[in-house]
Amino acid sequence: MRSLLQTTSLALGLWGTTVGATIDVTWTDDSSVKEAAATIAYGLVKYYTGNNTGDTPGNLPDPYYWWEAGAMFGALIDYWWLTDDESYNNITQQAMIHQAGDDEDFMPTNQTRTEGNDDQGFWAMAAMSAAERNFPDPSSDEPQWLALTQAVFNEYASRWDTDHCDGGMRWQIFTFNSGYSYKNSISNGCFFNVAARLARYTGNDTYSDWAAKIWKWESDAGLITSGYKVYDGVTIGTTNCSSVDTAQWSYNAGIFLHGASVMYNLTESSTWKTRMDGMLTDITSLFVDNDVIYEHFCEENIQCNQDQQSFKGYLGRWLAATSQMAPYTYDTIYPLLLSTAKAAVAVCTGTDTDFKGHTGTACGFSWLDTTYDGLVGVGSQMNAMSMVIYTLIEQGSAPVTSSTGGTSTGDASAGNKNSDDVNKNQSKITTADRAGAAILTILVCGGVLAGTAFVFS
Repeated sequence: MRSLLQTTSLALGLWGTTVGATIDVTWTDDSSVKEAAATIAYGLVKYYTGNNTGDTPGNLPDPYYWWEAGAMFGALIDYWWLTDDESYNNITQQAMIHQAGDDEDFMPTNQTRTEGNDDQGFWAMAAMSAAERNFPDPSSDEPQWLALTQAVFNEYASRWDTDHCDGGMRWQIFTFNSGYSYKNSISNGCFFNVAARLARYTGNDTYSDWAAKIWKWESDAGLITSGYKVYDGVTIGTTNCSSVDTAQWSYNAGIFLHGASVMYNLTESSTWKTRMDGMLTDITSLFVDNDVIYEHFCEENIQCNQDQQSFKGYLGRWLAATSQMAPYTYDTIYPLLLSTAKAAVAVCTGTDTDFKGHTGTACGFSWLDTTYDGLVGVGSQMNAMSMVIYTLIEQGSAPVTSSTGGTSTGDASAGNKNSDDVNKNQSKITTADRAGAAILTILVCGGVLAGTAFVFS
């Protein structure tokens, strides 16, 4: 996730034209909901070029970053799970196997020079979803969903940094990348999320112990407050993580909410219930406007960049998943999913020269009113598809485990095939590389991005 200096042009609002709505949904009819989801999904997948001759499976074209492709395939796994539509299963499996890389840990050679912990995490969470949903398993000579997730978990554990700030993972994996001195909630949230889900899937206490450890560190570092707000991150520097970036983003809150709900489902602990309830209360207060999910920090001022335009869709994903892990939350979560889905479909009315889906079904980004805003792309289309499919969450089968029908093969020792993990597949780093990274770090840490340092994970 690298759009640190990217800003959204106000001219985007002029893209395309608004036409009459072409997606009509009867929300009480599952077949109608699935048809709407299929229309939006078709437009989403048209952005993907990785299955074209000469292109790399799993990559989205410029200007999209690698992590968002992982997020997209995670969404397409849920699309299949909730709609039974297998149209995109082949490209999803092909992409995830290819991007697993030679070491089967989602550190492919085409990405590792700039890959961050959060980037790797979105692919790992997609693999975990594949295991939990019994998405078709790869052939036995290919990487397996559960083992891939375990590989990432093991590499995360090896990167836990107790030398600075008493723990936590850094944003970046490699020392030469801007942000290496930053420990952010989304990276640690990915670690927490996969740890909790692996604990539930495998029954192995090692994973649940790590989930508790990560939560404690986030709280001790001031990134999860007593009121269950989730702040963006802390900078190591001379203050040893006492400087907290208090920006709040929907995907940070959502990733910890879901992990907490998984831990509650696993343990039935009142501690995890209190944490989950507190986070859900904060989320519905901060990221909801007139019963519609929105990105409160940047959406109303039309300042969300490309990465941020996808965040609220992940919140929807994790809210839906929470309602399965803690069914008593369904009565709170489902009405919000439904009202948001209705608002999302209402702005899937656009036409744009870069949109290859059905005419008049390009989805705008903001759902705060019924006006199509022209902010089209993978994020906006994926958000809308996600919100529509998650209105079917009550019909979705519960995530499986190894003891309840899960078929994915695991490997508890996966990952770190190259002991020099953080330097594998790298060419020699030059003085210019290090200087460039240092300059970017200084710029961002110095607050030139209007107080939102490192929020663009």
